[in-house]
Amino acid sequence: MAGLSGAGRRAFKKLFSATANYSSFSASNEMNLIKQLRERTSAPIKDVKAALVDSNWDIDAAQKELRKRGVVLASKKSSRTASEGLLALAQNHHKTALIELNCETDFVARNDIFQHLALSLANQALLLRNNSSSFHFGPQSFQDIRLNLEHPKINGETTVQNAITEVAAMMGENVKLTRAYVMPAPSNGLVSTYLHTSPQPGLGRIAGILSLEVDGDKKHVDALQRVGSELAMHVVAAKPLFLTKELVSLDALENEREILKSQAEASGKSQTTIDKMVEGRLRKYFEDVVLMDQKFVMNDTMKVKGVLDNLSKEVGSPVRVVNFLRMEVGEGIARKDTDASESVAHAA
Repeated sequence: MAGLSGAGRRAFKKLFSATANYSSFSASNEMNLIKQLRERTSAPIKDVKAALVDSNWDIDAAQKELRKRGVVLASKKSSRTASEGLLALAQNHHKTALIELNCETDFVARNDIFQHLALSLANQALLLRNNSSSFHFGPQSFQDIRLNLEHPKINGETTVQNAITEVAAMMGENVKLTRAYVMPAPSNGLVSTYLHTSPQPGLGRIAGILSLEVDGDKKHVDALQRVGSELAMHVVAAKPLFLTKELVSLDALENEREILKSQAEASGKSQTTIDKMVEGRLRKYFEDVVLMDQKFVMNDTMKVKGVLDNLSKEVGSPVRVVNFLRMEVGEGIARKDTDASESVAHAA
């Protein structure tokens, strides 16, 4: 400043002082704005800062910019495999609904926004109508349906598809509704449920649903609920595929018979012996995949059929399983996109 006049030195000092104060102000407030916008949107810090810089640190403008960018990125990520996620379950007196909402990582599945969306979709599924006893809905059945979200970071009325896109944009991952299933309650019975690996009520990674029907008056509801809950847990643990032997599909039976026949023929025994071996192993196959023939996980000294016989005696009327479902997050997704019309439930 040696070459500057007194007035010039004073002007330079004033400019330098203002710049220093701005830098101090900016540094302390940048982090505050980043924190605020991160709390509002749950977007990655890198994206939050970039949006604020591009918006000259106007937090409202940056939030709008993030939403625009996020929706574009979400559409680009929609082809990426989403095999993580959660099942969400909702019930009323008339029916039980179960949906699967997928994402790419377990980290996003633990996010409260993702979980709120999953539970909202399950409750929405209860409102869908169908004349069949139990039914599936594909994602296309939901897209234009409106739902009301009530979360601090995502709220208001919107379509299901827009809500999913919005959450995908916020999470920075592919988020998709894969399938939905609704099981009506029997006119004289109830639907029991069990969720495994449940981060909060109504959510889990594996679900078992089972409907019980009783002849005559629905008495001893406590007994029905107790055994129903145990059987729903059994469905999760034992992975039955069919309700009864009669409902084993012909394709499944023939496929298993061919495998067992090939194994038996390798023993080199006579054809008569081979036939007996195949039939004996088929009985074991039924015990593995047929619910009524499986050993009860709570007491392996009896089969599920025996559990129902005991319950029938307790309530004084025949009790039967009408329908059941076992669903697990990511089933088949690693191999191919799951067809929402496919079911692992088998009705009587």
